[in-house]
Amino acid sequence: MKRMTTAAATAALTVGMASAANADEIRIGWTAWADAEFVTRMAEDVITSEFNTDVELVQTDIAPQYTGLAQGDIDLMLMSWQPTTHEDYVEQFGDDIVDLGVLYGDAALGWIVPQDLYDEGLTSIEDLKDPEWHDRLDGQIQGIDPGAGLTRLSHDVIEDYDLDYNLIEASDSAMTAALNRAARRGDAIVVTGWSPHWKFGAWNLAYLEDPKGSLGGAESIHAMARQGFEGDHPEVASFASCIEIDIDLLNEYMYLGREEGTEEAVEQFLDAEADLVDQWVECARN
Repeated sequence: MKRMTTAAATAALTVGMASAANADEIRIGWTAWADAEFVTRMAEDVITSEFNTDVELVQTDIAPQYTGLAQGDIDLMLMSWQPTTHEDYVEQFGDDIVDLGVLYGDAALGWIVPQDLYDEGLTSIEDLKDPEWHDRLDGQIQGIDPGAGLTRLSHDVIEDYDLDYNLIEASDSAMTAALNRAARRGDAIVVTGWSPHWKFGAWNLAYLEDPKGSLGGAESIHAMARQGFEGDHPEVASFASCIEIDIDLLNEYMYLGREEGTEEAVEQFLDAEADLVDQWVECARN
């Protein structure tokens, strides 16, 4: 049995109104970010088929996920960006949740432009102070959801670089829609973004240089669990600890998911990368 909790149910969860989860079912939190969706749905399929455990996916913003883990309302999440992006959440909730380890590394955050703008000379965040770029960009940076660590850091960028720009807070899908419109029209645009992400397969993009280091360096994505999860579901917890994905491979399947749908991409991953998945499962059982 696989169920999806949507916004209304999630709101109940985050204010403590959700009923206790079935002891034989695990609840995995996720946010609608391209990498999180692929990895979470892949893990759901393996957990269901290999460990005979029902899964409920709880879609919500990142802040309620950390709260849900700390309160025991969510069992697992597979999208903790460390050390910088989710630094505040880890500091706040770290004593009440368990870090199960790194899923993939070499991830990056940044402000991103189409390659042709980079080639025109917009190569650094410092360049955004130029009035010409300010006019072409209408004084706007296209961001993602308000609760994201990237959004917090992007506000820091505006302050650190003393930029006269408005950060548009929206969602991952709104950001990519804006990027798509700009690409079709040949308009200038700067978006907040990260890799891995399917947009790098869809468009020729470049990160702006960040000489002040306001957006941090390389990030690792961790699996996080509620206290007691390892005792209640030892094999599933071990499986989460055993997952290790190459970021280039992940980018490939995320782009496939964009083109053909996440379910199709997950199915192809589980088929083509069966040896890798078998390694994770065997690791969890040993």
